[in-house]
Amino acid sequence: MEIIALLQCLRPTLTATTVRQFSRIIFAVLAMSGRVTMLGISRWAGAGGSYRTVQRWFSTFIPWTAVFWLFFRRHLWHSTDTYLLAGDEVVVTKTGKHTFGVDRFFSSLLQKPVPSLAFFGLSLVSLRERRAFPLAVDQVLRPKRDAVALPESGVASSVPSAKTRRGRCPGSRNRNKCQVTLNAELQHIQSMVQGLLTWMTEWLSITYLALDGHFGTNAARQMTRQCGLHLISKLRVNSALYFPYTGTQSPRGPHRQYGDRVNYRQLPEHSLKQIAVNEGIETRVYQATLRHREFGQWLNVVIIVKTHLQTQARAHVLLFSSDLQLSWDKLIDYYSLRFQIEFNFRDAKQYWGLEDFMNVAETAVTNAASLSLFMVNVAECLRHQWCPEDAEFSVLDLKAVYRGTKYVTETIKMLQEKPDPNLISRILRQVATLGSIHPTSVPATPA
Repeated sequence: MEIIALLQCLRPTLTATTVRQFSRIIFAVLAMSGRVTMLGISRWAGAGGSYRTVQRWFSTFIPWTAVFWLFFRRHLWHSTDTYLLAGDEVVVTKTGKHTFGVDRFFSSLLQKPVPSLAFFGLSLVSLRERRAFPLAVDQVLRPKRDAVALPESGVASSVPSAKTRRGRCPGSRNRNKCQVTLNAELQHIQSMVQGLLTWMTEWLSITYLALDGHFGTNAARQMTRQCGLHLISKLRVNSALYFPYTGTQSPRGPHRQYGDRVNYRQLPEHSLKQIAVNEGIETRVYQATLRHREFGQWLNVVIIVKTHLQTQARAHVLLFSSDLQLSWDKLIDYYSLRFQIEFNFRDAKQYWGLEDFMNVAETAVTNAASLSLFMVNVAECLRHQWCPEDAEFSVLDLKAVYRGTKYVTETIKMLQEKPDPNLISRILRQVATLGSIHPTSVPATPA
């Protein structure tokens, strides 16, 4: 019953039938063991959750952005909290050739391109709770490759093409680095961010978008600024950065903007913000407003240099933001919080079927991936309901509670006389603790 109550906030966007089917599917996913597939869901859903019903639900178009936001606003949002937006891509390995969008994507876990599906997700990261809540997910589709045109003979010519001249073409002019043409990937992310901000405008204000080092480019910065946000990301360790020019400007010609190039082994002391030593590792943090020749504006750069005091081995990391007023400690903290979205992907794969679904149609694939990430928010909400003061109450404990509820419910249906409610409560507590990691923290009913 608590699941049906949680989903009542979705009635403005979903029909009553879809909400009822949704509640049965969520209960089945919470209670089931094994792979989360349509067949497995139908076996655990019980009455009213036949395989055909589950199949119809997965084939129904669902406005997932609205569903994510309405659920988050009703059950997880705190008006006094501060949030930042984080985005990342997740790769789901798949076999076969008929699944919609299947292609070869690079897997960071396997360190090679594999046949898989790719999804880009956006999450709101709470600065107070230090965790991320998924709010949008969309499939990444590779553009179709154009066939190579062959000559009339049908054999590719071996004659080399004419060499192009090096350098700039005669008559070319300097391009405005603030006006860039976004590629398909950035256009996709921009549409997702703008669509999500449309829902959040009246409820909370978002300032920063945190992305990984893949998006440490001028195009990603311009895309983020077009959305009204500031980018927080990472630069390559060998990036050529320059200090502002402080010399005498020539009275004729353009003013110089680039000063001395940054030497990462001899950073100026006036930029030093912090020195810390931990387990033989010295960490120095520098902050400066620097220039990159590929970017159209100045960057707020934080350089973290780590030195092994015994071997003198050095390594450094370059974090940056388009917000020049952001302090160094907040920039580091906000970028580190970006990793919370990886825990969303981990839970979705480990518990909620992101790696398990076997759907092949476009709508069914979208619903399966979105359902797995939506369950991350549902599980967080239910954990707070069952044990609001117990931080050790985990997802496995929650699944044990609902699996025990399923076993007890099905057993009671076979009895001729219904037992006393207090006896049912004690039975539920005992059965739920069988598969719990923290059995002492499992209550009999939601708090």
